[in-house]
Amino acid sequence: MSAFGTRESPTTHDPQFAQRWLVLAAVGIAQLMVVLDSTIINIALPSAQIDLAFSDGNRQWIITAYALAFGSLLLAGGRLGDLFGRKRMFVAGLLGFAVASALGGAAGSFTLLVIFRVGQGVFGAMLAPAALALLSTTFTDPRERGKAFGVFGAVAGVGLLLGGVLTEWLSWRWCMYVNLLFALPAAVLAIVAVQSRSEKRHKATIDIPGVVTATLGLFLVVFAFSSAETRGWDSPVTIAALIGGPVLLLAFVLIEKRVAAPLLPLHVVRHATRGGSYFAVAALGIAMFGATLFLTYYFQQNLHYSPLRAGLAFLPLNLTILVVSAVTGRSLLPRFGPRNLIVLGLVLGAAGMASLALIDVGSGYLSVLPGLFLIGVCAGLLYSTTFATGTLGVSWNDMGVASAMINTASQVGGSIGIAVLSTVFADAFTDFAAANPGMPAEAGIHGYGVVFTWAAVLTLISAAIAFVVMRSAKAPMSTLAGADVPAGVAAH
Repeated sequence: MSAFGTRESPTTHDPQFAQRWLVLAAVGIAQLMVVLDSTIINIALPSAQIDLAFSDGNRQWIITAYALAFGSLLLAGGRLGDLFGRKRMFVAGLLGFAVASALGGAAGSFTLLVIFRVGQGVFGAMLAPAALALLSTTFTDPRERGKAFGVFGAVAGVGLLLGGVLTEWLSWRWCMYVNLLFALPAAVLAIVAVQSRSEKRHKATIDIPGVVTATLGLFLVVFAFSSAETRGWDSPVTIAALIGGPVLLLAFVLIEKRVAAPLLPLHVVRHATRGGSYFAVAALGIAMFGATLFLTYYFQQNLHYSPLRAGLAFLPLNLTILVVSAVTGRSLLPRFGPRNLIVLGLVLGAAGMASLALIDVGSGYLSVLPGLFLIGVCAGLLYSTTFATGTLGVSWNDMGVASAMINTASQVGGSIGIAVLSTVFADAFTDFAAANPGMPAEAGIHGYGVVFTWAAVLTLISAAIAFVVMRSAKAPMSTLAGADVPAGVAAH
């Protein structure tokens, strides 16, 4: 048994081992599609807004509609994969996601686009946990596990660039259509490469009270912060959602303590390292979603970049994520442990946000480069680390729901980040414009500065919390070693 909690070598009896790289290809393509859908729309949003003629106040719903469905249903999707087969959920999620994407690309109105974005979120909630669970149960060799998670984390860095290319050369609609080119090959690879489980299945039991309270609670939490931007923090709707969401999530925890077959066994999140990983990926979601959204508008509206040039402007961020993710999974995580890398990543992310807060009306692209590099290092360190440690040590039957927790944390964090930072931007812009009439460009830059300052503070606070919550660098590795996936068991 290695220090990283996996056996020394795979057995020849594992039918999944021989086709593990095909499994990685299928899972990597699926992960690329899910990540693209969270980032590619940022570049396409200004063009879509002009084409479909929706207001600034409504534009966040193109992002939030997906996040609401995706984030609130992930736990249910993860558990369904545990009960009924991850391969089935993976393939069904891919095909459903492709259909919803095609319909969204053809949408002729804002309302239809939002509806099909919800559809993408529903099928994404089936797909994403199954993808990560398949990867976790396929790569059990310590010499290859880090490489696999490095590749899995690295694909997060290409969405903005591809969004710019598609929007510039074709149209924003191709940011939706492109998912067909990913989903169909990934589904074929999965059908060919992913083996069915050979052991007897457990009796399928669904924790209905847990599903209802978790889904509604997560929905209301995300909706509350989204509502705050359009209705205000003092709106009865916002207040009701802010109260109702946490109350339902508390009820969910109480239910999970008592039911025989819980939707989310609490030991999955109670462990310091896994819990710290979920927290860290939520903090990263706040920083990354907010930063890329407002930098996209800064590039296109203030620096007057085309969508393609705006996508290329994110290239330093993308390349940094790719390189750092690969190195982290292969070399840094086994050597330094999750807490050190997570805390360091969040501190560097906070520094990157702080540097972006210094831009002014005279700033150019060179002014944002340090921030892009620092945020890229932050994301690269955290993607590989949280993907690997968020599922490590979890029993076979809980692997899907543990995988879902990573995606849930990311989506909820990102949704909260966009909503809170959008509200902060709107308030800062309005106050500056009222005090300085006739200076819209300056008001926008002031708003960006305030947003990035908030993001830096939130990320730095998150680093301090992660340092306190997570154990020392070596302790979690040995602790997690006791409950790995059984040798010779194929993903199902």
